[in-house]
Amino acid sequence: MKTRVCRLYGQNDLRIETEDLAEPGRGQVLVAIAAGGICGSDMHYLADGGIGTIRVREPIILGHEASGRVIALGEGVGRLAAGDKVAINPSRPCGTCAYCAEGLPMHCLNMRFNGSAIRLPHEQGLFRDRIVVDAAQCLPLDRDADLGAVACSEPLAVCLHAAKMAGEIRGRRVLVTGAGPIGILCAAAASAAGAAEVVVTDLHDAVLAVAERMGATRVINVARDAAEMERYAADKGYFHLAFECSAAAPAIRSAIAALRPRGVLIQVGVAGDTPMPVNALVAKEIRVQGTHRFHEEFGAAVEAIVSGRIDVRPIITARYPLEAAEDAFRIAADRSRSVKVHMTFETG
Repeated sequence: MKTRVCRLYGQNDLRIETEDLAEPGRGQVLVAIAAGGICGSDMHYLADGGIGTIRVREPIILGHEASGRVIALGEGVGRLAAGDKVAINPSRPCGTCAYCAEGLPMHCLNMRFNGSAIRLPHEQGLFRDRIVVDAAQCLPLDRDADLGAVACSEPLAVCLHAAKMAGEIRGRRVLVTGAGPIGILCAAAASAAGAAEVVVTDLHDAVLAVAERMGATRVINVARDAAEMERYAADKGYFHLAFECSAAAPAIRSAIAALRPRGVLIQVGVAGDTPMPVNALVAKEIRVQGTHRFHEEFGAAVEAIVSGRIDVRPIITARYPLEAAEDAFRIAADRSRSVKVHMTFETG
């Protein structure tokens, strides 16, 4: 059996190749991938050869956001059947390390995560026509589930975990800085959780228009209307919660200024060492809350998408076949017109 794969060999060296594929073993299933979303980490691996101190040190198949159909079962698989539509959870904590034992699997010391270059050998990803995965990674879906939408389960799970870390959202005034896929999905999660207001900021009108379709009650282009944020900073601030999704120092500073005393800054965006106005944090008794990956939120994200409680389809701004992967990555990197770009696969 053969499958095509999207493999990165190093900075700006992306290749579509064909390789042999083994039959599924005990506890495994063979899945035909239907759709896969390009994440910011995939783009950093391609454009920069890594993210921060994480470097691509050997060829790696990219991708960790995907859905598909089961086409074959290994021995001992009882809860899935050939033909089932599935969401694929890329996160595989070990279940036995100290943090897993404490109920913190997102901090697993032996985490295996599809398409990640953190470990060596790298964990190979999901951008391929077919893949053998552990059956435990697959969540079965209703027959009429939209596999393109379900491929957004992983980034939505990240945002549902961020919302959990934020604490009470219902009735709160919420700011989201950065209208990339994660920022817009954080806005959708906050709206679904009953936020009184959800204001989203960015530098580009096209992505802000998508944020409005996803639950934002107001959007602000801070490249053009920066004074609007100054109004929110008056009288020690306005928002109870701020989901900071850009990791840009000016956005962090603006979010802290717009938070009211004892507000919460949920830092979702990731970068290197970034300046932060500690004096304002102290003076307003702001709580800074980090958030990392997800666990049970993956199932919650699948349920929210399949039930229609959170409609993720507006963030999918383009689709490309696997053979056009370079075009897909180029468009995904253009934040002036793209939110989430999907690749589609011939067997999907």
